[in-house]
Amino acid sequence: MHREGTPSGTSTKPPSPAGLTLSRPTLVGSPNRGTGSTAADARAANLILVLQTLYRNPGLTRAEVARRTGLTRVTISELVALLIDDGLIHETGIAEQARPGKKAISLEVRDDTTDIIACDLSGAERLRGGVYTLHGEQRRSATRPVNGARGEAAIDLVTDLIADLMTNPDKEERQLLGIGIGVPGTINSDGRVLTAMSLGWSDLDLQGRLHERFGVPVNVINDANAGVLAEQTFSEGHSSLLRIQIARGVGAGLLLDGQMVIGQSSAAGEIGHVIVQPDGELCPCGQRGCLETWASVPALETRIQREPERRDAILAEGGRYLGAVLVPILALLDINDVVLGGESRLLDGPYSEAACQWVDSHLPGEIRRPVRVRTSSLGDAATLLGAVAVVLRTSLGLR
Repeated sequence: MHREGTPSGTSTKPPSPAGLTLSRPTLVGSPNRGTGSTAADARAANLILVLQTLYRNPGLTRAEVARRTGLTRVTISELVALLIDDGLIHETGIAEQARPGKKAISLEVRDDTTDIIACDLSGAERLRGGVYTLHGEQRRSATRPVNGARGEAAIDLVTDLIADLMTNPDKEERQLLGIGIGVPGTINSDGRVLTAMSLGWSDLDLQGRLHERFGVPVNVINDANAGVLAEQTFSEGHSSLLRIQIARGVGAGLLLDGQMVIGQSSAAGEIGHVIVQPDGELCPCGQRGCLETWASVPALETRIQREPERRDAILAEGGRYLGAVLVPILALLDINDVVLGGESRLLDGPYSEAACQWVDSHLPGEIRRPVRVRTSSLGDAATLLGAVAVVLRTSLGLR
């Protein structure tokens, strides 16, 4: 008998590399790891290392994986056998060889056995979701209109969306690794929504409730943090990266040496309410002259509607205010990769150019590398792909 809400033919039991417990993952470098080192810990870490190597470098042979990881060929053979048995990697054919001898076999992470469900709850009009492969390719999609739903009604919408995505119309035998949810709000490290004003949520254990409902690992993450994970995993983002999400508000996701920064109050990246003009317009938060009153999508669109002939100048003003907020952040953290995510019709051109020029002219540069401020290539898929990325991180250790 399959679990309620789980389609027949789709297993909710995630693949489990030997020693790696996916429902309560133990990651390399995680604060949840014990201080001691055991054989099981070492094997789990080595499995993650091999899987990560093949995820980033498909087509390697066992010998090439051994050289890249520093593990012995015997160890690699054992680990590869385990990963093949778990359906996470497979042999793809005979590799090209420059020298005679025993033919080597290429290896790749499989995309035909395991799925991830991702949801983006940041839209004002609709909630979006999709079924994705381990490499971020969308297999199915679904949406639900918001229609002003808040509180329990919004939770019901999310539950219904996930249940729809868990159906199996093609009756394929695929496993579900986990569910990732990007939420516009303050989310702690346990996936509890501390506050999400647009959805009417406060102190909500969304991660726990969805796990109890569907019986699979669930990861709930702030939408801006999801975006920065997407940039690193599926685009050209560096391991130290700042991604600014320009939408109804202005938020940021921050990676330092590959580690997500969420802050002591789980509110790192909330830059939208930094005051840039003390006597400026009133912000919904109650302050005057917040960055969001100049640089967010609603603020830009309102100003452009008032003065359409000044469109480029208004966009440039918003970009300069954003640049003014970025300068001290970049000076403190010494990051040189900044990505702007949001609507390209507003961000491309005067907005991003003005932000970049402000940073270039105001950031001390004697010993720093030039800062690159660029618009994201992921478009409106960033939060969904970030929800995929957080499941890859927490369940398989992939980065």
